[in-house]
Amino acid sequence: MLFKEILGLSHIKSHLAKSADAGRIPHAQLFVGPEGCGTLPMALAYAQYIICSNKNEENEEGQNSCNLKFEALSHPDMHFTFPVANTDKVKAHAVSNHYLEEWRKFLSEQPYGNLFDWYRLIGIEKKQGQIGVDEAQDIVKKLSLKSYEGGYKVMLVWMAEKMNTAAANKLLKLIEEPPAKTVFLLITEDEEQIIQTIRSRCQILRFPPLAEQIIADGLVERGLVREEALQLAHESNGNFNKALDLKNRDSEDLVFEKWFVQWVRSAFKAKGNKSAIHELILWSDEVAKTGRETQKKFLLYCLSVMRQALMINYNAKALAFMKIHVDGFQLDKFAPFVHENNILEIVEELEEAHFHIERNGNSKIILTDLSIKLTRLLHKKAA
Repeated sequence: MLFKEILGLSHIKSHLAKSADAGRIPHAQLFVGPEGCGTLPMALAYAQYIICSNKNEENEEGQNSCNLKFEALSHPDMHFTFPVANTDKVKAHAVSNHYLEEWRKFLSEQPYGNLFDWYRLIGIEKKQGQIGVDEAQDIVKKLSLKSYEGGYKVMLVWMAEKMNTAAANKLLKLIEEPPAKTVFLLITEDEEQIIQTIRSRCQILRFPPLAEQIIADGLVERGLVREEALQLAHESNGNFNKALDLKNRDSEDLVFEKWFVQWVRSAFKAKGNKSAIHELILWSDEVAKTGRETQKKFLLYCLSVMRQALMINYNAKALAFMKIHVDGFQLDKFAPFVHENNILEIVEELEEAHFHIERNGNSKIILTDLSIKLTRLLHKKAA
């Protein structure tokens, strides 16, 4: 991938290209940015730039054979690490090498894709992937080999926050003092989940969400009319992956909307109504049947809706980007029920449920408990 193929982020492209041209290439870098902002495409373009000795971020002329290998995502000096789990294909000790075919497909079709898209592609959406100690041993082995073409070799670690403690500790020394002309590119959406000893060894580069106009231009290039592109760009809140999903009607948020509306409607009916409590329990059963990653993503979606509702309630509509497409449900009418007297407790309960699900708690019990608490909180009066 070339810098010119990446949406926006011209200041980051310029910084990376100029530092590479000047020979200032840090041995370990951490790219931090929200979903859909382009951290993965940027890391790929940067790796291609330094391995192929490209010059000038606009034309990027370098070794042609090297660039062709990158186009096929098969350059021998470009190594990838990403979260995986055991499947029917890989019964035990799953590592990234087992899924390279799927990874190349993912990079070709969804370079702005998120972790859930990746899990869905390899069939582990009901599991929690990780970068484990087997992967760390593989990384050590790969980077002990000499560069195939005699130049730089790059280890790209996608979703580095999924690296467990054992793997992180095993890689500490290698990240601190890698072999000559070896570069680590770690990509994360949440740097706080990466252990401090790893973070302290990396030069951190932070990515902003993409501007609405940049996303709209990207959607127009993919066949949308300008007016619809601008609408989806606003709704995506700087996330190009979400904008593409909305364009293709393939966003998990469309399913989450239905769950959320069913949930809050049952919660409103549940005050003094036993049959509505039964509805909440059935709803919890239904959501609990999905994978943990789906449940976690849904709870984060609920947090986002609550924050949007609060902003609408306090007349900050300019900051409210979200739109719910379920017939008969209007965020403007729901907003008055989210206020200063319950928002902190609602957020606390949602975050606590997310915490317990991530740590393999019983989803059915967690979601039922959350539903009953939500019923009480939504009926609280504003001060």
